[in-house]
Parts: sequence; C-alpha cells; structure tokens
Amino acid sequence: MALFRSTGRRGRRALITAALVALVAGGTGGWAAGSAETAVTGPAPGAAAWRADHSLGVRLPDPATTTPTEVARFFHRLTGAEQHLLAVRHPLTVGNLDGAPVALRYQANSLALKAERDHQQALSTDPGGTLQDHRAARRAADRCAELLAPGRQILAFDPRGRGQIAEVHGDLTKAERTAVIVPGSDIDLTTFDRGHDPYGTPTGMATSLRARMAADAPGVRTAVIAWTGYTTPVGLGPDAATGRLAEAGAPRLVRFLSGLATVGVPAPALLCHSYGSVVCGLAGPVLGHTARDLILFGSPGVRRPSATEVDGYAQVWAARDATDWIGNVPHVGILGLGHGEDPTDPAFGARRVSALRAEGHTGYLAPGTDSLRNFAAITLGHYSVVT
Repeated sequence: MALFRSTGRRGRRALITAALVALVAGGTGGWAAGSAETAVTGPAPGAAAWRADHSLGVRLPDPATTTPTEVARFFHRLTGAEQHLLAVRHPLTVGNLDGAPVALRYQANSLALKAERDHQQALSTDPGGTLQDHRAARRAADRCAELLAPGRQILAFDPRGRGQIAEVHGDLTKAERTAVIVPGSDIDLTTFDRGHDPYGTPTGMATSLRARMAADAPGVRTAVIAWTGYTTPVGLGPDAATGRLAEAGAPRLVRFLSGLATVGVPAPALLCHSYGSVVCGLAGPVLGHTARDLILFGSPGVRRPSATEVDGYAQVWAARDATDWIGNVPHVGILGLGHGEDPTDPAFGARRVSALRAEGHTGYLAPGTDSLRNFAAITLGHYSVVT
C-alpha cells in the first residue's frame, strides 16, 4: 500500500509538472512554436576528401577521431606553405579542426565562406529551383558576404543544417583573459548577430562584454568568442524542454575548448545563456582544466542537482533578473522533461550574481546592467568586486 501511494504521488507530480511546463510554454509561444531539430554532429563536409588526400606524403589527422593535441602536433611539423596548401584544398575541414593554428583557421573559414557564398549565388538563379528556393539562396549568400566583412575573425563555420559558427572578438593568440559565449534557443547562422535585440545574440553579448572589460581593465588583453557550435532548439517546443540537443552539443563544446587550450589560449570563463547553460552543465565533468568560471544566466537548469556536481569549473555563478520569464518555468526533471534545479536557488550552491537593471530574458549583457559589470569582473578575475 505504501508503495502504491508513493507511485501515485510520483505520477501526480509528473502530471502536474507536464501541465505546468505546457502552461508556461503556451503562455510564451506554445509548443507549436517549436520544432524537432536534427542535431548536427561529426566533422564538417569534406572530411572524406581530407582523409583521402596524400599530397603531402603523410596521413592527415582524422577530424572525427584525432585529438586536438595530436592535431596541433601535426600542424607544428608542417611548413607554412604546407599549412596554406591544406587550407586551400580543404577549407571546411581545416577551418573547423580544433587544434589547428588560429590564424590558419581564420584563413580557411574565409575561403569556405566565399565558396558557400558563390554556391548560394548560383542556386539563387538555378532554373530548377522555385521562387522560394531562390529567395532562400540569396539570403544565404548575403549572410556569407556579411561574415566576410573586413576585420571579422571566423574560427569555425559549418553550413550544414541551420548553420554553425564561432567568431573571435579580440586577439585570441595574445589574450590574457578570455571568455566563450554559449547561447540558447533560436541561435544559428542567420540569427548569430542582428540589429533587433542585439544583446540576445552571441555577437552582441561578446562585443558588449569585451567593451566592458576594456573599460574596467584597459591594460589587460582580452578576447571573447561567440560560439554557436551546436544545434540549438527552435522556439519553446519539446527540444527546449529535453536534453537531447544539449547532449549532442556538449561534446562539441568540450572538443572546442580542448582545441583552444592546445594552441595556448588561457582557460576561458564560460557565459552560458538559457538552453546554453544545459550544454555547459553536461559538458562540465569532462572539461578538465580547459575552462575556468561558469556563469549561468537566464538558465532553465543544468541537469545537475547542485553546483558541486557541475565538475570542471573553478567556480559556478548564476544570475536571473526579476523580469525574466524563465523564472516561471518549473525547475524539475521528470522522465526526461525539464532541466532540474534552479541554479539561482541558494540550495543549488552557485554564487548568486546581481542582475539589476537587466530586462527580460535577453538583456543580461546590455550596457548599464549589474549583470554585465559582474560578468566582466568574473572574466577578469576581479572576484572581490562582484556583487
């Protein structure tokens, strides 16, 4: 009888949780606003041609299985001309190869973006395509052209699916303090940066954070990476309420950070927004020393019961402003639905960070907010001034 009552309570809790999650989702866009996404995993297109290339007389490192450390050793043995040859022949592979030299990845991704731009321009006038196809191709070509603007440093570019990208702000090879922005839902190649709601995008967050660090510590060399290297959920559908996409994205983040460490980049602070915090939480136990502080903001949970269970980080911080709708989402985890404890709850054990003057779910890095000031202080290591 006791077992029956316990099972009944669990069942009622599951039903209540499902109802609450559905209610919140319905009030902020609804399940219909979401879609089931196919997670992009594995090496970028062109890996087969890369593996078959014996032009240098040596076996090239397999992008799927070779560690970033082994990749770095391989490129260290090559001459500058040999590195350039590989970037020209296999731009998508070299541009996404964690452990390859940073400048070489910039060069390779520039070539990959030009090739993708030309490909999309051809599709925009293809007689076999529909009017809708032509419009989509023109938008894709224009997007590639924007990313090719002088001064942009693209550290990763993958056109598959909705597109993945990583961009560096600052001199990564000389930086003393670094950060990586890990975004949440609805971020991809087309929404990576935009004029509307700029501080809800990785680019807007990165530029704002770096500007604040420069103001607070003008003598410190800094770099911030806006990383959209995983398939994010679209809308507030089932993908946003489960860990499926985060489980696919976490190993990609781990490998990316390992690649940074391999080429001498100081361990960054991770700023993980919304669903991105789920990715960071799942990545923690296998990060080693490739990341420093973990900053969770606007988080629905990290699929860990407490901050002590989020291994891999020196310190875990959490912030949520009073107007963020994410606070209305039930912080539970039942039958794969929900992401668990609220990181801003004192019981979770993270250090709570003030987010005064931040507005809504995407305003944490807007100029003038406590959260921006605090995030910059944490990234700089100025812990004593964090409120």
